[in-house]
Order: sequence, then C-alpha cells, then structure tokens
Amino acid sequence: MGRKVTVATCALNQWALDFEGNFQRILKSIQIAKDKGARYRLGPELEIWPIMHRNVRYNCRVIFLNRKILLIRPKMALANEGNYRELRWFTPWARSRQTEEYVLPRMLQDLTKQKTVPFGDVVLATQDTCIGSEICEELWTPRSPHIDMGLDGVEIITNASGSHHVLRKAHTRVDLVTMATSKNGGIYLLANQKGCDGDRLYYDGCAMIAMNGSIFAQGTQFSLDDVEVLTATLDLEDIRSYRAEISSRNLEATRVSPYPRVTVDFALSVSEDLLEPVSEPVEWTYHRPEEEISLGPACWLWDFLRRSKQAGFFLPLSGGVDSAASACIVYSMCCLVCEAVKSGNQQVLTDVQNLVDESTYTPQDPRELCGRLLTTCYMASENSSQETHSRATQLAQLIGSYHISLSIDTAVKAILGIFSLVTRKFPQFSAHGGSSRENLALQNVQARIRMVLAYLFAQLSLWSRGARGSLLVLGSANVDESLLGYLTKYDCSSADINPIGGISKTDLRAFVQFCAERFQLPVLQTILSAPATAELEPLADGQVSQVDEEDMGMTYPELSIFGRLRKVAKAGPYSMFCKLLNMWKDSCTPRQVAEKVKLFFSKYSMNRHKMTTLTPAYHAENYSPDDNRFDLRPFLYNTRWPWQFLCIDNQVLQLERKASQTWQEQI
Repeated sequence: MGRKVTVATCALNQWALDFEGNFQRILKSIQIAKDKGARYRLGPELEIWPIMHRNVRYNCRVIFLNRKILLIRPKMALANEGNYRELRWFTPWARSRQTEEYVLPRMLQDLTKQKTVPFGDVVLATQDTCIGSEICEELWTPRSPHIDMGLDGVEIITNASGSHHVLRKAHTRVDLVTMATSKNGGIYLLANQKGCDGDRLYYDGCAMIAMNGSIFAQGTQFSLDDVEVLTATLDLEDIRSYRAEISSRNLEATRVSPYPRVTVDFALSVSEDLLEPVSEPVEWTYHRPEEEISLGPACWLWDFLRRSKQAGFFLPLSGGVDSAASACIVYSMCCLVCEAVKSGNQQVLTDVQNLVDESTYTPQDPRELCGRLLTTCYMASENSSQETHSRATQLAQLIGSYHISLSIDTAVKAILGIFSLVTRKFPQFSAHGGSSRENLALQNVQARIRMVLAYLFAQLSLWSRGARGSLLVLGSANVDESLLGYLTKYDCSSADINPIGGISKTDLRAFVQFCAERFQLPVLQTILSAPATAELEPLADGQVSQVDEEDMGMTYPELSIFGRLRKVAKAGPYSMFCKLLNMWKDSCTPRQVAEKVKLFFSKYSMNRHKMTTLTPAYHAENYSPDDNRFDLRPFLYNTRWPWQFLCIDNQVLQLERKASQTWQEQI
C-alpha cells in the first residue's frame, strides 16, 4: 500500500530585526502550505532562533506541532569563512546523537503548557515515517548529518538554509541535494532565504524538493515575491523500495549508531487512496551567468531601494561597458517590477507607489518606470570624446532614464587654481611634458570631482525638479579593477552601493551582449566594440589615447585568473607562477609568465589600501577583494616581494638553461 505525503518548503524574503514583517511572511507561508494540503512545512534559516542553553548561545531550529514544541535542534556546523562569521555570535552543538532537556521560559510555558522540551541532535519519529534536520552549512560539510540519519532509517531530511547567490552556484546546491538522496535514498527538502541581507549579499531562493536522486519541485531562483511555497506529494514506499535495492547502503546501515528519537503522535500520510496523484520529477532549469547578472543584482537593487526609503538611483554614465552594465541592471529591475505588478504582486505595487509618492500609480512600461527611478549623468571634461558622450546619451534614451550632461572643467580648473595659488606650481600631463606624479594627480582630480558632483546631484536633483526624496549613488567599478586597484580612491567608484563590484569584466561583457539582445539596445554593441578607457588624459587629435588594459599592463581575462588563483587557490607569487607556467605554456615563455605575475603582485600590494574603502558591492565572485567583509587580509605588504620574486627569477633561469640545453642537443 502507498504512503503518500505532501510536504512543503519555502523561500522567504526575511529581513534581520524586522520582527513584525518576518512574522507576517511566516504566517502567510504556513497558510499557503496548508491550503496546498501539506502536512509538513519547512522555512529558511532566518526562522532560526537564538537560544541560550546553560549559558551558551546556540542558533536553533524549533519544530512545532499544534501549539507544542516537539524539538529544539541546535546547529552543529557553523559557517565561519568567506562572508560568514557565525562563531562571533554562536557556538556549535558538538554532542552528536545526544539530547538534553531544555527548560522553556515561563512565557512559553504558559503558551504551550510544557515545562521542558528535548534539545539536541535528535530525530522525529511519526506514526508513518522519520524526519531529520540539517541546518544550512551542515549540508556542505564533508560528513553531513543526513548520511548517518539516512542510514538510521530517517526518510525525510529537512534543511533550513541561508545560502547566498554567487554566479554558477546553483549547480553546486542542486548537486549536493541530489547526491544526498541518490546514494542513500530519501526525501530532501531545502528551504532558503531570499532577498538582500541589508549589505553585500543577495539570497536567491532556489528552494527545492528532491527524492531518490531526482528533483520534484524547483523554486524560482530570482523573484520579487516575498513569499514562495513549494509542495510535492511523494510516496514513502518509493524510498523503501529504492533503499532496499542498495546492498552496500544496507550493510552500512547495520553499523551506524542510532539517533535518539522523539516520538510524535502524528502521521504525515493521510490517505490510502491509490488514485491520489503523486508529483513527477522535473528537469532543473539553470540560468546562464549573464542571465544571473540580469536578475540577481536587479533583485538586490530593488530590495535595497524599497527598504532604504530613497526615491531612486543616480548613476554617472560614462559611455563605457561598466557604467552601461550598471544602467542595464537598473533597467532589468524595472522590467522585473513591471512584470511582478502585472502578475498581481500587491506588495511590489505598494512599494512602487511609495517610492514615486503616487498612490494611484501603476507601472506598466519599464522605460517609463526607469525615468522615474534612475537619473544618469554624463560628466564631460576636456579629455572626453564625442563618441563616449554619444553612447551615454543613446543608452539613456533607450532605457528611458532621466539624463543629464554637464562639464566638470570649471570645477577642475578651480581646484588646480587653488593648488597653484598656494604652491606657485602648475602640474602638467605627461603628454604636455609633466612627470608621472603630475599626470596621475591631474587624472585623480577629475575622478574625485565626479564623485563630489554625483553626491550633490543625488541629494538635490529631485529637489530641483520639484519631487521629494534623494537618490542612492550607484558605483560601476568591476571586481577586476578593484583587485588591481585600478581606480582612484574616493572617485566615482565610491558610491552608496555597487551592483557590479563583484563581477568580472569578462562576465560583464557577456551580460551587456545579453542585454543588447534581450532588451533590444543596439547601442550596447557600439559600447562593447569600443576600447575600455578612463578618458582622464588628453585626447590625441580628438581620439582617445588612454586604454585601460595598456595602463594596467595586463588584460581583463588575465586579471580574472590572477584573482581566482590569489583568493580561491590561496596562491602567493611563487605558487601562482608555478601554476601559470602550465596554464600558459602555449602562449607565454617562463620569463613572460614571471613578468606578468610580478607586475600583478606589485600593483596589487601597492593598492591594497584602496580595498578598505570599496563601495559595498553585490557579492557575485569568490575572488572578491573586498576586505571589509569577505577578504580579511592585511592591506600593507612589502610591495617588492624580495624573497618571492627571487625564487621566481631563479626558477626562470633554471628553466631557460634547461631549454637551451635541450635545443643544443637537438641540433
């Protein structure tokens, strides 16, 4: 006979300390799960409670049934790397398969009529199945609890997760869940947080239900819906049949240490109706990286905007790829908002009306909405070309932003005039005979004035137009430029938030190409074909003379490789040189590899101080150099790297001698 159960999992847009809002979203998800016939409902990690037990603070899942607490399950593996610092606040529960009695606070005793409840690593035994709990990080550990739980007869594993978005990460999540159920059988429910955490991270939902290695329900990965509930009806007998056929698994099951069980007088299966339909497996649909960029940062910007109560964004638009990408992300946000309103999302409609201060407004056209929420500004100087001005203007017209063009020359001359009045010195660009110090200072003055003007217009632009509120300044420095320090400290890369600050130039170019086709923006093709330039040095016969990759001494694809080796592979100068010898053996000699590595580390270490002031950026790459939260390395290095560079030079000499000997033997 079948044992069919309907289970639910959620993706909720919870917000730290928003107690009332979080409570209402939880209640709404419970009601939806009930309406869909679910007998078990799982929520994400921001439903976890901080609980003090014997003067130690744990973060815990609390499992309820009919106004009774069945179990308090403390988290056993805490995330304490990358963006996470859970050990600052909590202690992991280290007593595997042990349980204690927890004395409830008196206010809860009055509500539940319970004095104590089980606390610890324990599973729930219902009338018809057994349910075990994992919490977020525990799925990612080498020996996850679900392994021994499944061997001990637990048939349903539930994971309340808070997993943030990184490009291409969905593949890893899906693989972990399907592998957990394919080797051991069983049902796996994954709930996840969604929305902006109030800082650099975006939680992308992506809740799922799997059984026996197949996915049966896939949640949306990016959505403006604050509450999403997935359900699936599955047959417990399918688990039992699946497990019975894996002899190696059954042999392991006879050796596993049993879990303590809390007996629950409740059944998840409610009917023996053989005709009751069960859910069918689904093929997981993945987004391409360029689609992820169009959706993730757009949702992040929307959350940031509506929760900050500002009236829109201000973006310095240069006519280059990076600022065009930031503009396209805002336009994508406007498309998502219009789609959500069209589909009946009342919360999004209310938020839009609050932002534009118009209670009867209903957004329908993304271009029209973009004109209300985004102000773009081309800040020309005597070093700007007509081509970049034209590209910025065309893009602004196509996406519908409120666009401003202005010249910064008067302000630049005024500041240089003050310097010259005091020092009696008149700095010149290199093209006019000046030194490298003069040249760099003259570039930085232009860049920093653009930052000052950006904030002035962000604060007063709407006031000048008779509208209320201020604007959030958007940055547009990509992760590769930040890694190398190829930006001016406190220039227009300094902003309130940066939607592309964790995205590589390579991925950004693919994203801009995607937007050209997806949103019918032909000017983006012109922007992609133009050389990347800061336009801070004098033009040569009206043409751009400064090119970013020439200035940096390396290409953007090379920078991405340096970044991943430095952060993900934990490579210093010598180990990076050794790895690149093999990677680039068909295109570079050992000496060329050495020069590239030494140049990168010299510039990287020289500019590390800039990482302390990076604008909070959407975290999309695991080689982000943001040391305020993610990359906690020193920002003062010996920029000469004497020992490391000497090792590289010695190795180059040995390789060249060996190559020379081989060549002589051949002739």
